[in-house]
Amino acid sequence: MDKKIYKDSPLPLYYQLKQIIINMVESRELKENDKLPTENELCKQFSISRTTTRQALKELVNEDYIYVIQGKGTFISPKKFQQELLNFYSFTDEMEKIGRTPTTLVLEFKIIETDNKVAQVLKINQNDKIYKFIRVRLADNEPMILETTYIPYDLFPGISREDLESNPLYAILVGRFHTVFTKAEETFRSTLLNEGEAKKLNYIKGGPAILLERITYNNYNRVIEYTKSVTRGDKFKYHVILTK
Repeated sequence: MDKKIYKDSPLPLYYQLKQIIINMVESRELKENDKLPTENELCKQFSISRTTTRQALKELVNEDYIYVIQGKGTFISPKKFQQELLNFYSFTDEMEKIGRTPTTLVLEFKIIETDNKVAQVLKINQNDKIYKFIRVRLADNEPMILETTYIPYDLFPGISREDLESNPLYAILVGRFHTVFTKAEETFRSTLLNEGEAKKLNYIKGGPAILLERITYNNYNRVIEYTKSVTRGDKFKYHVILTK
């Protein structure tokens, strides 16, 4: 950084440092996920105290300009996409709405006998046949979500790996099988990416993520989908409106 802090300015020193970093982000001198210098490096570069530096960085974290990964450093926050949780939504539709090109990479596609845990969620018998597929969802070729999906085979026979690579799942279920969605249950919790997830999402091991589980029902109150999604925490935020 080749910027200057003015000690004789009426503006507080921490505020000047904060504005220097903000200006560099907004001018794209600093890009998404770029690593910032350490506290010590910033102190030396601008001849300011660690207290001043920490205050600036704390406010930048609170305002979502930067994020911290323990043991790795401080990084520039990517722009987050806000997902509304008011109605049914799909990754494909949401990315197209904001002008990004969605694609899907199918990492695994199997027809298997279900184990007891998944059978309970899908409300089917253990050892019934199901599809299991793992997909990476991308926007403009950037990995965003890692999804593992289970659906009953008897309801949707004949789906292929090629179908999923070229069409959104919901488009297949509606267009080919005339499925009517009536409700979905979703649960969220924060998590950290393990090594395998980070590699698939082209992100940092230990990076922040959101684990989302979705159970979707049709108009006969039959469970038709169980999906576990690991969403990059630097890319998404979720929004819901509560009314009384």
